[in-house]
Amino acid sequence: MNAGVYTLGCRLNQAESEAIADSFAANGFSVVQPQDADLVIVNSCTVTQKAEQKARRMIRLFAKHAEVIVTGCYAAVSPEEAGALSDRVTVFSLKEKASLLHLAQHLKDALDAGMTLHEAIDSFSYRSSDPFAFDASSFQYHSRAYLKIQDGCDNHCGYCRTTIARGPSVSLSADEAVERALRLESEGFHEIMLTGVNLTMYDHDGEGLGGLVEKMLSRLGSGMRLRLSSMEPDHVDDRLLDTLSDRRMQPHFHIPIQSASDKVLQIASRRYSIAHVDYIISRMRKAKDDPFIACDVIAGLPGEGEAEFRETYDFLSSHDFSAMHVFPYSPRPGTSLFGRRDKPEERVRDERAEKLRALSAEQSRKYIERQKGRIVEILAESGDTGTTGNYLKGRIVLPGGRSPIAGMIYTGVVSSTEPLAVTVQP
Repeated sequence: MNAGVYTLGCRLNQAESEAIADSFAANGFSVVQPQDADLVIVNSCTVTQKAEQKARRMIRLFAKHAEVIVTGCYAAVSPEEAGALSDRVTVFSLKEKASLLHLAQHLKDALDAGMTLHEAIDSFSYRSSDPFAFDASSFQYHSRAYLKIQDGCDNHCGYCRTTIARGPSVSLSADEAVERALRLESEGFHEIMLTGVNLTMYDHDGEGLGGLVEKMLSRLGSGMRLRLSSMEPDHVDDRLLDTLSDRRMQPHFHIPIQSASDKVLQIASRRYSIAHVDYIISRMRKAKDDPFIACDVIAGLPGEGEAEFRETYDFLSSHDFSAMHVFPYSPRPGTSLFGRRDKPEERVRDERAEKLRALSAEQSRKYIERQKGRIVEILAESGDTGTTGNYLKGRIVLPGGRSPIAGMIYTGVVSSTEPLAVTVQP
């Protein structure tokens, strides 16, 4: 039988999806693309209205040909709505998501006993709430390893439902995180992505994310690369920033800025100043030679007038971000900003979003252009494609027309940028 996982949203969802897919592969299922599967697990997102709309659309689409299990943040905040999309849909809350790691074994036994797939899913009663049970040893959809070390968030930002869905911040113990990283290294992986809902909130009452990264770097070999997923600015401290100068820390960073207006940040209950973001960026550039620095930004937050938008635009322009993920403000039920009237009208919000997207496209083009001639490392993925240390997709050109080995890291020169290619010398 074929099983597939469809993931929406953050890299933490991707990490959890990989662990679920790994459990199906370990139990003899063929893990395929969702459109080809008999069973599809949809790992959903609730960060915006569009994310929920896409989840509903894909659930309906998959339910036409497969049994569908829905989990993730959308399933947590709107379980009845998700379950009503089709009689082939079963909902697992976030508290039950870890149970899906045991579903494959149950399905295998139930199908062997003569149950239909729907009956087998309906008869599954195992429940697990351990947020750190997601510990994959192989990855079906990615060449790099994902390691979940944190879940939840304590910040309650004014626009965000993720805290409502995921609950308060919790952290995997540092010793266990290091042991899991070492196991991934022993499995032959050359790159690990550390993930969490709010990664920099990791153990923020203790040694923090910086302390954990120090411990990992002291134990991992010289050939292992570490990559950090999205980093909320409020808990980015000097200890963490000091670790970035290690050669194994990859020159790719993502910061959810959301606005460069301190006034708007305060209204949105963001717990940092734009001066702190400026400091973080300066330290990142000091640690790495022209790193890829991306950000999230929300257009049209409450309190954003023309002056506040200009502050944001000018900051993003002057700091030369390599890419920007631009979101028009989406009022979310249950959040403190929901229902506020001091927000731009939708036409103005959308115009601002388009201006920011145009700026992002221009800055991304310039960043890619200046890569030509640089010596880079590139992680081989599918076919002859790979991802560089600064997270650019490109083609790997090996001597003699040889094919790259997936999961291996090659060093070469960026020989072209349209499209990007890395030529490895003999």
